[in-house]
Amino acid sequence: MPLHNRIDKRILKEKLSHLQEERITISFYKYHQIAEPQIFRDTLYKTFEQIHVMGRIYVAHEGINAQLSIPKNKFEIFRDTLYSISFLNGVRLNVAIDDNGKSFFKLKILVRKKIVADGLDDATFDVTNTGKHVNASEFNQLAEDPNTIIVDMRNHYESEVGHFKGAILPDVDTFREELQVVEDILKDNKDKNLLMYCTGGIRCEKASAWMKHIGFNNVYQLNGGIIEYARQVKSEGLENKFIGKNFVFDERLGERISDDIISSCHQCGAPCDTHTNCKNDGCHLLFIQCEECAKTYNGCCSTECKEIIALPVEAQKELRKGINKGRQVFKKGRSEKLPYMKNLSATTSPKS
Repeated sequence: MPLHNRIDKRILKEKLSHLQEERITISFYKYHQIAEPQIFRDTLYKTFEQIHVMGRIYVAHEGINAQLSIPKNKFEIFRDTLYSISFLNGVRLNVAIDDNGKSFFKLKILVRKKIVADGLDDATFDVTNTGKHVNASEFNQLAEDPNTIIVDMRNHYESEVGHFKGAILPDVDTFREELQVVEDILKDNKDKNLLMYCTGGIRCEKASAWMKHIGFNNVYQLNGGIIEYARQVKSEGLENKFIGKNFVFDERLGERISDDIISSCHQCGAPCDTHTNCKNDGCHLLFIQCEECAKTYNGCCSTECKEIIALPVEAQKELRKGINKGRQVFKKGRSEKLPYMKNLSATTSPKS
């Protein structure tokens, strides 16, 4: 049995678009010492492939981080199978709240050095000494306390479309950058209540331990992240302090938490919070695009890319050949190609 899906992604996406079965999107993580990540990875792949699990899993010596799509009629089989793994028995499963069943189109399991790229040397501090986990009700209570500072531990393109009211939103591209930025911003507030949150909780596990290590005295983290918060708010009838969309790292690119639209189309500036990837495979930039601009640019980030995708497929491949796009895909809406963002940057830049 092959341990990788080699079918062209366009074929898989087309197949997914016509799939009729109900599927559930879930995520989970667990920090735990895994002696043989590659063996563990291969065993997981064989097991999950048999029950038609799709999604993305990172496995490392330090643990596992997973975002998955599971057939609804196989969910109990999946859960029982997962919980049969001793260190994953009872692990919290974050269930998506705004789910069309088309979040992933194949199963991909990768062995990594870390399950989240944080840039920290885990040997220098106690990674298990995390902040106090709080539920949605406790989060809301802490948020009302004037002695509390709420910090979004996600990247700029995530908080741009949705965040908690009153939160500090670091303007960073990666989690690795964010830890240092947050440390600098809050260096004179070590006795405040530091209330941290992220998408599903995994980034706060490491971040809260680090903030305690460098001297912050009252560190809290939202248990289960925004995903679990939204579920609790809905089921318990609590006040929703999150505005906008929760960015997610799958084909959906977002799940709506409130009706507020707090961001703008990166091409025309109209109110919009719909993320997309440029349809030019040589670009694939992540940005926000409204319906009108999607029509105008044919799903691309620029006129240049629109003209490229109009060419025959072989001609497009020739244009891409030998060109190293580097980390272009990770620029996440900061490209000079985007007219509104370019103009906004020009008007907000310091004048010389």
